Amino acid sequence: MTETHSPLPPAGWGRRIAALLIDWFSSTAVGIVLLGGVANWQATPWSGFVTLGVFFVQVSLGTALAAGSFGQLALGLRVLRTTGGTVGLLQSMLRTLLICLAVPPLIFKPDGRGLHDLAVGSGCYRVA
Repeated sequence: MTETHSPLPPAGWGRRIAALLIDWFSSTAVGIVLLGGVANWQATPWSGFVTLGVFFVQVSLGTALAAGSFGQLALGLRVLRTTGGTVGLLQSMLRTLLICLAVPPLIFKPDGRGLHDLAVGSGCYRVA
């Protein structure tokens, strides 16, 4: 199938990084609540994995159900398939897993789509 591209402009790096920070800090806040407060979160050696798990669930579900994570939606970004439509749950989970590995988003095409987007045929676009 020939890949088409969205008529929407690709998201800029500033918004993408800001959305990632919003998602990470909100996931950290949820992790703190889940572990019973800041003191417990700081004392728990695996608290970073709790944050990563919350991040994975939040971004995967947000992308599949609302076309973007909490941070992306707040900043007017949407994750869409390059052939049109939204990304399904399994594709969203794969995309998010690759983001959690950190390297795939850093290897990208000139249109701004990283390996995580190329793997599932998606892109991050600015809608606002």
